[in-house]
Amino acid sequence: MDADAFLIEAIATARNRCGGRVPVVGVAGSQGSGKTTLVRNLAKQDPTVAAFSLDDVYLPRAYRDLIAADVHPLFATRGPPGTHNLMQLTETLDELQEAGANSATRLPAFDKVADNPLPESRRPVFPGRPSLILLDGWCLGATPQTEVELAQPVNELETTEDADGVWRREINANLAGAYQDAFARLDAIVYRRAPGFEVVQSWRCQQEEGLLGRPLDDADRQRIARFVAYFERITRHMMSGGRRADIEVRLDDGRGVIDVLRG
Repeated sequence: MDADAFLIEAIATARNRCGGRVPVVGVAGSQGSGKTTLVRNLAKQDPTVAAFSLDDVYLPRAYRDLIAADVHPLFATRGPPGTHNLMQLTETLDELQEAGANSATRLPAFDKVADNPLPESRRPVFPGRPSLILLDGWCLGATPQTEVELAQPVNELETTEDADGVWRREINANLAGAYQDAFARLDAIVYRRAPGFEVVQSWRCQQEEGLLGRPLDDADRQRIARFVAYFERITRHMMSGGRRADIEVRLDDGRGVIDVLRG
């Protein structure tokens, strides 16, 4: 089964729901699940498709450092809800949906090496009015957890560095509030579900090897394992049904499609 077909199906669903607006389709999934590649490939094939990522709207490092000082040190690391610039996300969607034939819309972009947004002069520009907006993001459509679910740590990071649960409860509050408002802008969501959380680190390691152009050493793997731990709670929650999705594409270890659920 071709994963592209399910994205096209979601696009058709979004067009039926958008009420004449430019439709917005989200592609969710864990790190390494292929969501960004899928979105970028479709955007390359059709120049009328505007595409960007939740990763493009991270807050600047200095702003995250302020949150880390005021709320919890773990917020210095980008990734979980509370580290994104949702105002920028909303404004970008507004600009794209209001664009005309002669418009030029600056899309968000983030420099992960510098750990800061790209300056406006270096951000990509989408010309004209898009026929479709695609947004990919690891937690798109995720729902908040209950207090019972939040009570127990899910990994060593939470056990040792969030023993009182302040970090994960603040993440959950963000997810329950402003993030649900942002997700409501999505007319349809495709969720690419990994076969289990254990494969996520392997997929992330594959990505890193490609970026670095060399085999990973032990220090690399330890760094990646720590980073992936920031995403574990919500990733597992989404895998167990804690998400909104119109189409769930279930993947095998090689990212091949093995099953599809709708609704």
